[in-house]
Amino acid sequence: MNEERIFTVKQYQQTSEGEPIRSVITESADCAVVAWLVLPGQRLEPHVHPDGQDTWTIMSGQGQYLLDGKASTRPIVAGDVVVAHRNQVHGVHNDGKVPLEIVSVVSPAAAGFTLV
Repeated sequence: MNEERIFTVKQYQQTSEGEPIRSVITESADCAVVAWLVLPGQRLEPHVHPDGQDTWTIMSGQGQYLLDGKASTRPIVAGDVVVAHRNQVHGVHNDGKVPLEIVSVVSPAAAGFTLV
């Protein structure tokens, strides 16, 4: 287990012209805390966590949060907390003009990941 308890999100964010990069901030058996930096026009593809929950805190930016494997979305903005329970489809498309910064907490860390 990592003994560090305070983290600066910006130190973990990574930009990519291709797919957004999953940057692990800290991880234990209880959860994985991940930083995402989704550039304008990029997306996190629809997926599920079959054995756990994914909770996002939107730090900055905006996007269209995917609610299913089809086209159902809801807008999300800085300050929102978004919860996808076990097996709930989720993802996001950054439809804004600035990077979308997300801190994700997946619990437990071994929640699994399946693209929809």
